[in-house]
Amino acid sequence: MTRFRLNLLTICLAFVVITLGAFVRLSDAGLGCPDWPGCYGHLDVPTAEADVAAANERFAHRPVEVPKAWKEMIHRYAAGALGLLILAMALVSIRRTSDPNQQRVLPWVLVVLVIFQALLGMWTVTLLLKPLIVTAHLLGGMATFALLGWCLFREGGLFRGYQAVKRGALRLAAGAALVLLIGQIFLGAWTSTNYAALACPDFPTCQTYWWPPTDFSTAFTLWHGLGINYEYGILDSIPRATIHWTHRLGAIVVTLALAGLAAVLWRQSGVDRRWRGLAVALLAALALQVSIGISVVVFHLPLPVAVAHNGGAALLLLALMAINHAVWSASDHV
Repeated sequence: MTRFRLNLLTICLAFVVITLGAFVRLSDAGLGCPDWPGCYGHLDVPTAEADVAAANERFAHRPVEVPKAWKEMIHRYAAGALGLLILAMALVSIRRTSDPNQQRVLPWVLVVLVIFQALLGMWTVTLLLKPLIVTAHLLGGMATFALLGWCLFREGGLFRGYQAVKRGALRLAAGAALVLLIGQIFLGAWTSTNYAALACPDFPTCQTYWWPPTDFSTAFTLWHGLGINYEYGILDSIPRATIHWTHRLGAIVVTLALAGLAAVLWRQSGVDRRWRGLAVALLAALALQVSIGISVVVFHLPLPVAVAHNGGAALLLLALMAINHAVWSASDHV
């Protein structure tokens, strides 16, 4: 298997892991297995009557719920397979070739990131779905996906050789858009991990307000202490509405920023028509994500739509990584 195909397989699995993680979290199966890395002391889910009885005795605070446990374990199996593929990418990178696109450092950075992700996965369970840990775990998954995308673009020689006018300004715009999107992904994760997705059940208002009562101090307190079970959230309605409302405001800012970036890219098509394709792809990913986000509220958090919202964020992030790769490898138009 070529490095490019290995990278492509890995990034596809990373997308699956991200959507599986969202499915587990949104179906309230994050504590489907109260221990780690196994499940009730097993490498799979205990289903035999004797095994279930023993597990219920050992984990009296968390009786076996087989469907939830399987959701969690399937996610762990997929994440483990992803880790092995990333390790394979790193090992392959050791082989010396004359290919200037070969990545040598980034695959090993990804190995370190995956190890940290495994620790976050463990802490997600042992610290009882602590929002800061679960949010960091989601961001780590998105970072893994984004860096795999960068590797893929490099290995395949994709989005290279573009010509641009005023590269410095274009790089600044693309970089700023990426930073804003990362901030918005954090807000989305914070909304989900604090069970605030339905804190504003109406749209475009929030609890009938254009600016609802807010409590930013409580809403964005990152550390509430240890020994607290955060399943279903611990915040009152006003802090949850504050988180949700901030996420909506962030969505407006990011939408305007990405639409502006698309306009800048479109103007670059006068010197290189390929920029137009990137602009269209960005607008398509943005329109899809905004539509899904609105649907999450309007239809009151249907599970498939909520999971798709996470997948849409990943695709939008990948589109911005492609644009940044094109911008940073572009040459000045003569």
